[in-house]
Amino acid sequence: MISQVGTSNDTNRLALKYHRVKAEMLARIADGLWSPSMAISSELDLCEEFGVSRITVRRAISDLVHDGKLQTVQGKGTFVTKPKLQERFVQRASGFYEDMERRGLQPQTVILRQDTIPAPSDVALHLGQSVGERVHVIVRTRAVRYETILVSTTYIPALLCPDLMGHDLAAGSLYRLLRQDYGLKIARGERSLEAVAAGPWEARVLDVALASPLLRLDSVAYRADGQAFEYSQALHRGDRARIEVEFFPSLRRGLKRCAVGRAQSGHV
Repeated sequence: MISQVGTSNDTNRLALKYHRVKAEMLARIADGLWSPSMAISSELDLCEEFGVSRITVRRAISDLVHDGKLQTVQGKGTFVTKPKLQERFVQRASGFYEDMERRGLQPQTVILRQDTIPAPSDVALHLGQSVGERVHVIVRTRAVRYETILVSTTYIPALLCPDLMGHDLAAGSLYRLLRQDYGLKIARGERSLEAVAAGPWEARVLDVALASPLLRLDSVAYRADGQAFEYSQALHRGDRARIEVEFFPSLRRGLKRCAVGRAQSGHV
């Protein structure tokens, strides 16, 4: 009969070895010894270096892949992933460009389309307009450190800013331009988040594989008088974006739900 005490001790020793190996691998990533996109040592080399079994090394690697720290490419090896760009999904009246500026980053914008069109039915519904009313449409990619992170499509009623298409919309924050030149300030906003798969166009624009996971964020910004002045759809690369959600207790007594994902920010 196998001693339960002996079995327990063996399990504990294996767990300690696994945690030690995983902690050391994490430290190498954090310290930059294993830099982003770098191929890590082979499983056999790691077994010899740490003095553990291949099962222990594989478990540590598998967990780090699950945590998004490593990526295994069939036939090529295991690589350190690039850190994900974090966006704060909070009650803040600003957009992607201004959010990146606050972090000391200079985002790059490429305009794919800049036009004035009759509002399609779904756009008219979000903006509180009649179908066919004129709206400005702006399609842009947004990049950080010259790596494309998202592509966004923004609609703005043309009546509120007739000459908007004459501006250089790649030069900075569109929200800032709307605020300073047209007096369009956000009083409140709505935003929804869902997971979608990249179609052929999204895959090409974002430089990802077809059907890659994307995060779609739809947002509507409203003025103080309740009129919607901006509706946007942003598709974020799932492998490069991480959304932070801040929530607050409800102000209504006895209501236990929290205000989650109700944001006053957009992608402009």
